[in-house]
Amino acid sequence: MKAQVFRGVNQLSYEELPVPTLEPDEVLVQVQVVGLCQSDIKKIRYPLYEPPRIFGHETAGTISAVGSQVRGWQVGQRVAVMHHIPCMRCDYCLNDNFSMCDTYKNISTTAGFNASGGGFAEYVKVPGHIVRNGGLIPIPDNISFEEASFVEPTNCCLKAVKKAQIAPGQTVLVTGAGPIGLMFIMLVKYFGAKAIATDLLPSRIEKALSVGAEAAFDARDANLPAKIHDLTNGMGVDVTLLAVPSDKAFFQALDCTRKGGKILFFAEFPDEMEIPVNPNLLYRREIDLMGSYSSSYRIQSLAADIVFNRRIDVQALISDRYPLQDLSAAVEQAIAPTAETYKILIYP
Repeated sequence: MKAQVFRGVNQLSYEELPVPTLEPDEVLVQVQVVGLCQSDIKKIRYPLYEPPRIFGHETAGTISAVGSQVRGWQVGQRVAVMHHIPCMRCDYCLNDNFSMCDTYKNISTTAGFNASGGGFAEYVKVPGHIVRNGGLIPIPDNISFEEASFVEPTNCCLKAVKKAQIAPGQTVLVTGAGPIGLMFIMLVKYFGAKAIATDLLPSRIEKALSVGAEAAFDARDANLPAKIHDLTNGMGVDVTLLAVPSDKAFFQALDCTRKGGKILFFAEFPDEMEIPVNPNLLYRREIDLMGSYSSSYRIQSLAADIVFNRRIDVQALISDRYPLQDLSAAVEQAIAPTAETYKILIYP
């Protein structure tokens, strides 16, 4: 099979590899489409993981083989693949901190080498733990593989929306109108709240409005806090979702979030970045700072329902499609997006 192997920082190698062999409790999936995620790009561009590895985790495909002990799954079934499933027994899981679970972090789908998602390959192997515990999700007949590849990123965004307790009637600031920010706008609207978006690109500001934002502004607008206060009866927004790793966006969030509001960090910042904060701002204004990382097993069924019943329009997020052999070009486009670059999908 063909696969894109991470051989070092900014080194992707399109190689011929053996198809993964199965243990009796494992399933082999032929990858039809896999989304290119910002976390994949970080892993490719920075020295975060020892090579060789095969990344890619927003995977949808067709079951091509099942182990002898596997029950309930057959060759030919169309599935969305979750690359992590928690143990459900450790202290983290018992407190609903599933993404902190060691099993969640260390057992993953793989196309070879150290298990790292494996979606950037023609075939990916699903470990028995993931097969047995809900990591394969059947795709309805009327749903495309493209749409199904959004189940995992929808789960991640939905987890953040739930954690911030976004509710009907609230107003939410979404900083950044890339594919994740746009999905946040859709979900905020779906749950009955109003979204205000910011971005640096005029095309993305327009796109934010087209997918449901009540208002959208240039993030460099010096009058942004005043405009947001005008839109919120002088209060400020109830919640800010930071979908870009920008210290300027964080300070804007402090200016735009109401007393008693919440600021949620969703984008991963560079490790060397430090943000000085006067703690009295948080104390006197009762601002909650929180983070949301990865997906939640608790809402997996809801994420699938939202995608499969088209409660948000994930197809509106797709801008580019690349064959697997051109993954490096796809990464370069994601790093330096054109005016019309949103979600990029890869086809093995």
